Amino acid sequence: MSTRPKVPSPAQSRELSPGDYQALAQFRYLLARFLAFSSQAARGAGLAPRQHQALLAIKGYPRGARVTVGGLAERLGIRHHSAVGLVDRLAQSGYLVRRTDVADRRRAVLSLTPAGEKALAALSAAHREELRRIAPLLGPLLKHLGSPQRR
Repeated sequence: MSTRPKVPSPAQSRELSPGDYQALAQFRYLLARFLAFSSQAARGAGLAPRQHQALLAIKGYPRGARVTVGGLAERLGIRHHSAVGLVDRLAQSGYLVRRTDVADRRRAVLSLTPAGEKALAALSAAHREELRRIAPLLGPLLKHLGSPQRR
């Protein structure tokens, strides 16, 4: 799992302008709304939000790399045994298959089934549309927050 993020010192915090605080608050608000949308969309498709995240992590894994349970756990920021349970449930539901890695027979390689591909494609299209809807709001916020100049 990852380490905790470094928290800036109070001196660094004083460099923020009122506009920076507004932009950060608006960004967190939009992010929370997107995550709520994502959870609701996953549930509407008959998946738990974490199951949707797992399917997306597997499909979005770098090309040529084999997705293992350990790799999935890392991508989702969960413990290995939690990923095992998640993979078990997705395999039982017919959304993914687990095959023994020919290079290392101790590992299992994960891949989506046609049912997993179909469910993920529908959810991903809905997520892309939601991101397109909020992009005009996110763009200026990210530009403001990424700018070294304060407003």
